[in-house]
Amino acid sequence: MTRVFAYCRVSTADQTTDNQLVEIANAGFQIEPRRLVAETVSGSVAAMERKGFAKLVDRLEDGDVLVVTKLDRLGRNAMDVRGTVDRLAGMGVRVYCLALGGADLTSPAGRMTMGVIAAVAEFERDLLIERTQAGLKRAKAEGKKLGRPSALNDHQRDEVRVKRAGGASLGSLAREYRVSKTAILRATG
Repeated sequence: MTRVFAYCRVSTADQTTDNQLVEIANAGFQIEPRRLVAETVSGSVAAMERKGFAKLVDRLEDGDVLVVTKLDRLGRNAMDVRGTVDRLAGMGVRVYCLALGGADLTSPAGRMTMGVIAAVAEFERDLLIERTQAGLKRAKAEGKKLGRPSALNDHQRDEVRVKRAGGASLGSLAREYRVSKTAILRATG
């Protein structure tokens, strides 16, 4: 007999999983309370790093079904969701996503849907990188100084160079100027 589990997640303590539970019930899934995992954890945490989800995966067996309302309940991004679904499929667990029309993400059509979603996510990531690089290039061309501001001003950097050339250690200079050894290295490099 197929066992059906549900995973519900919210990001903050002032939110509830009630709407997710209603959606799952309205889709015709009868979930026994012991097969429901609801947790409050940020979506930025990978699925397998979430305590509730990790315990759920330990309970799942070949032939089981896992129901989620939306893909973002499973993972922080398309690649995380894909990895999670692939892992579950490898265990023989079918994953149903209600937001995708109740599609079984482990079926051929579901895998195709996941592939399209992953491709779109990769495309968006590439566009973001491209825009960021163009912005940095423009800022540099306009003479803007990029990166973290120096921990030492110009006068202090000159002093550090002189003292370092005189044999002062990185540690003693770092203590004297109340900065890291790395900041001293940058000033002398």
